[in-house]
Amino acid sequence: MNKPLYVLKFGGTSVGTVERIQSVAKRIIAEKESGANVIAVVSAMSGETNRLMNLAQEIDDVPNARELDVLLSAGEQVSMSLLSIAINKLGFDSVSLTGSQAQILTDGRHNDAAIKHINPEPIKQLLKEEKIVIVAGFQGRCEQGDITTLGRGGSDTTAVALAGALQADECQIFTDVDGVFTCDPRVIKGARKLDRIDFPNMEEMARKGAKILHLPSVQFAWAQNVPLRVRSSFSDDQGTLVKGEHCEYGVCGIALQRSLILVQVADSDLNAVKKQCQLLGISVWNVIQETDQSGVVIHQEGYAKLSLVFVEKIRNSEAVSALTIVGSKAKGMLQQSCELFAQHDIEILSRVAERNYLMFVLRPELLEKTANLIHEKQINLKEELEEQRKVAIS
Repeated sequence: MNKPLYVLKFGGTSVGTVERIQSVAKRIIAEKESGANVIAVVSAMSGETNRLMNLAQEIDDVPNARELDVLLSAGEQVSMSLLSIAINKLGFDSVSLTGSQAQILTDGRHNDAAIKHINPEPIKQLLKEEKIVIVAGFQGRCEQGDITTLGRGGSDTTAVALAGALQADECQIFTDVDGVFTCDPRVIKGARKLDRIDFPNMEEMARKGAKILHLPSVQFAWAQNVPLRVRSSFSDDQGTLVKGEHCEYGVCGIALQRSLILVQVADSDLNAVKKQCQLLGISVWNVIQETDQSGVVIHQEGYAKLSLVFVEKIRNSEAVSALTIVGSKAKGMLQQSCELFAQHDIEILSRVAERNYLMFVLRPELLEKTANLIHEKQINLKEELEEQRKVAIS
């Protein structure tokens, strides 16, 4: 009988100190002793990527993209080697691999590469030799042989892609929270952990700003049908399982996105600004075309590029945030949400109602107040689920 295979990913907080690395090593060994094959994927130690980026920017505000990848990939290599040392110290055979050594092949886009192919054979051989394999997340190698990185959060994608290539039984993402919540528990004290969520709604949550999972990792897992489990590094809670396409909830939760810019232009220039964003590789978060205003909502990091080439046509720009209610019943909450906002003097700059989400763009200082209000007044997953179960039983 074949052993089960688990890919375990540990984020920066989980490996943030030597003590935490030693704790992670014990968790991995416990999984190995239970009879499973184990591959661990690690991020850089908490704060390390920012430290390296700051060093680069002390030299050049816009560092050379290739050299930046070489620099930033070092953070994950430190984590992988320390973890492997800790496991070996405890008497178990472990080997660490860079993205290149793990034969993770990417395209050539430095700083934001996409995985094209993984050759699973080297890792399969190591597993046959009963080794615990530690892989540096966030990185790979392009066809030219250069180190590439996958963008922030890319270690999640590394883990899921490896799980798919090796047909793992489950990919577990260990972080500093117990799972996927109805909203960021740091913003909403009453946020509830979901035991399970489907891929379509998890993808929408990630796309609209929920930070718990890197968007490409959800897309990889969905495409390759890899069950994902989000767990805490600091407890034995089973976390949240991300699997399948059937939604158990009418509303899964609220995603929050800060660091956005509303760029207003004349109505006649709207198509031009959308095209310019596409040419510059700037993701358009939302398009606004209303009686009193037209424009696009983009991430703050893209505004500098857009303003350089489109400055004469930009009428106004301001920082905004977005609140998105995700779920099959979210669209039907538009009218009652607007009434609720009016009662509490909350100004909504724009809104979008689609099949499985309802998004509001508002000023940043109103984001947390609005999120708490919506969550308290309109989202009650437990009662809704119980009602669905009663209907199913009857």
